[in-house]
Amino acid sequence: MSEILVLYYSHRGSVRALAQQIARGIESTGNTTARLRTVPRVSAVCTASEPLVPVAGAPYVETADLVQCIGLALGSPTRFGNMAAPMKFFWDSTASQWSAGALAGKPACVFTSTASAHGGQESTLLSMMLPLLHHGMLLVGLPYTETALSCTRSGGTPYGASHLAGAEGDPTLTGDERQLAFAQGRRLATIALKLAS
Repeated sequence: MSEILVLYYSHRGSVRALAQQIARGIESTGNTTARLRTVPRVSAVCTASEPLVPVAGAPYVETADLVQCIGLALGSPTRFGNMAAPMKFFWDSTASQWSAGALAGKPACVFTSTASAHGGQESTLLSMMLPLLHHGMLLVGLPYTETALSCTRSGGTPYGASHLAGAEGDPTLTGDERQLAFAQGRRLATIALKLAS
């Protein structure tokens, strides 16, 4: 069965909740499975390091995960309108995959979470698209045919699924956020299968 990589970094659990819902959408096609992976935190202190295996949650991503997937869903919390440093650090280390064209022609989507309603969701989603475009990936958004996109009062953009966590960092997704994340995963899987065949 074909696999789609769901690669995310989550600090308080909101992006992980979106990743899990996107994975459900991917697997709802019946022909794809989701491979959930994360990236380790980075530190300004050079002597600090993360354990080789995460204490909880998805395993750390490996370059083989990029090569083996037929598509990619990429998620990060917003940091001043940009993807978080751990995710940026990971993409900065993928030059050999870029030069080999390992991701060229594969579909990808992006997702995010913010603490405030105007905290930079769309600019973060756009920032995550940039390395994917350089890798030659084909970007998949959320069309307005998804009715929840027109009526949501929480997260959700045409650039990708999103979550409004609030100042307390509540990872609980609203009904619209769950629906849109599921739809995004299903859409990515459907397009990935068509391109793979």
